[in-house]
Amino acid sequence: MSRQDLIDAVATATSLPKNQADAALKAMLTSLGDALGEGREVRLAGFGSFAISERAARKGRNPATGEEVDIAASKSVKFKPAKDLKSRLG
Repeated sequence: MSRQDLIDAVATATSLPKNQADAALKAMLTSLGDALGEGREVRLAGFGSFAISERAARKGRNPATGEEVDIAASKSVKFKPAKDLKSRLG
């Protein structure tokens, strides 16, 4: 599903014009990104939760040369689906 498909679905479900549905989607995604950027977890009942996952620095290997390389510490977003969403997946 593309962003435009999502905007169309929101507009249809809410009877909002597409420009307002787009604005609502942008506001939701901005709020979600801001909360995650502050290190807060985001929980959407019936859908799932988003949280920041931290990875420690570690050693890795270049598969082409076998040379050992340093992999820097990083942060990533992890998603845990809610029970309702899992049941829809079959």
